[in-house]
Amino acid sequence: MQKIGFAEALDSIVASDPRYHRDAYVFLRDSLDYTTKQQKKIKGAPIRHVAGPELLEGVRQYALKEFGPMVVTVLSYWGIRKTEDVGHMVFNLIGAGIFGKTEEDSIEDFKGVYDFDEVFVKPYEPQRPLVTKLPPGLPAPKLS
Repeated sequence: MQKIGFAEALDSIVASDPRYHRDAYVFLRDSLDYTTKQQKKIKGAPIRHVAGPELLEGVRQYALKEFGPMVVTVLSYWGIRKTEDVGHMVFNLIGAGIFGKTEEDSIEDFKGVYDFDEVFVKPYEPQRPLVTKLPPGLPAPKLS
């Protein structure tokens, strides 16, 4: 049996499950690479299997690094709106033979790990009010 390439696997996956944009899978693969490199930097250990929650943390860090305040817009455009979406994509890649899994891995590992608003929007919200006190002589704005 000939091993299928990443591009061919994506063609097949996107044709059978159009929920997620092709670019989302490329981003997910890049997130996995980022995660394994981060683990190697921190732990100094050889590359090993990455569990669901570890991958999701890598997705979070890599997405913020790559897209900044536009992260929710980009991920949403690709069809990724919650951690479960990442899980579905991972298992699509596993089904295509691109990603591997262990007996312990489950789609449930991706369920509700974090809230997108909490991790992708809140970091960019102002930490304090923009105007705390009006300068003397400036009238207060009228609120309707």
